[in-house]
Amino acid sequence: MTGTLLRVDAATVRFGARAALDEVSVDAAAHEIVCVLGPSGSGKSTLLRAVAGLQALDGGRVLLDGADQRGVPAHRRGVGLMFQDHQLFPQRDVGGNVAFGPRMHGMPRQDRERRTAELLDLVGLPGAAARPVATLSGGEQQRVALARALASEPRLLMLDEPLGQLDRSLRERLVVELRRLFGQLGTTVLAVTHDQGEAFALADRVVVMRDGRIVRSGTPLEVWQQPGSEFVARFLGFDNITDAVVSGGVAVTAWGKLAVPDGTPDGEHRLLVRPSGVRLGPADGAGPRCEVVSRTFRGGHVGVLLQPAQGPALEAECALRDAPEIGARVGAVFAPEDVVVLARSAVRAAPGERPAAG
Repeated sequence: MTGTLLRVDAATVRFGARAALDEVSVDAAAHEIVCVLGPSGSGKSTLLRAVAGLQALDGGRVLLDGADQRGVPAHRRGVGLMFQDHQLFPQRDVGGNVAFGPRMHGMPRQDRERRTAELLDLVGLPGAAARPVATLSGGEQQRVALARALASEPRLLMLDEPLGQLDRSLRERLVVELRRLFGQLGTTVLAVTHDQGEAFALADRVVVMRDGRIVRSGTPLEVWQQPGSEFVARFLGFDNITDAVVSGGVAVTAWGKLAVPDGTPDGEHRLLVRPSGVRLGPADGAGPRCEVVSRTFRGGHVGVLLQPAQGPALEAECALRDAPEIGARVGAVFAPEDVVVLARSAVRAAPGERPAAG
């Protein structure tokens, strides 16, 4: 991926006294898929609308291919936008929906029909041009909306919770198809979602927002391995977090002594232990003695919630055949490679800065 197609520079949007975007800086290289992740109210949809030209900035700039978009209306920015509710035209058939953008841009009818057929085939709906929109399933509507967004060949495609209304199994299947499709087309994508699984499956780079600011940015692997702050760790679903005092590479915690990564400075810290790093053994073995209080089946493994004699609850992951029964007494040992030192508060990145992994 070379060349910056999108650059958002210190973008600020205020609604009264509240900053929905607070000097946000982010970019997307040509052919890159960037997913903005965050809870409701974090500013991610406002960022998308600002890039699209649907929300005026109170400060900062949006540049596309190096050109400042201030004063450029949404329909002249050359971007495609797809919302979670699809917003298909109910009075038009599938072909009419897909061909709407090219028709508005004056594309000849024969070219529109060819482009529509190509896109419907690409999204897995060959020959569906004459179908009424009302006959489509939720997944099919999502595919038509995607084909319509791609029909005008936007230089940047933006997705706002595109799979939010679909059931989980369908979302998981379609997100894989979307990544394959965008890679095949070389599409540059800026997507926003609150679903971390969706973002991590789709993105080349993940950007996490909180209260109108970017608090973490990196590849999915970087963000997963090093959340950076307790907020990001908990948002990603990690709850094994506790206070620790580090001295000489060893952390003293309510769960006992844990090895910490090399280079961790001495002093007070917050520690995360990933569930995959909590290894279960006999109750009279090493590590704190715990009671199994619940089990949650998660496909190929089981999430086991443990209550130690001291300290906060612990979540562990076990293979199906190894999961202990509720009420069982077990010992917990912590794998050093799954112990992560967290910042006590999210660090605000300077404008234009991409926070480093770790």
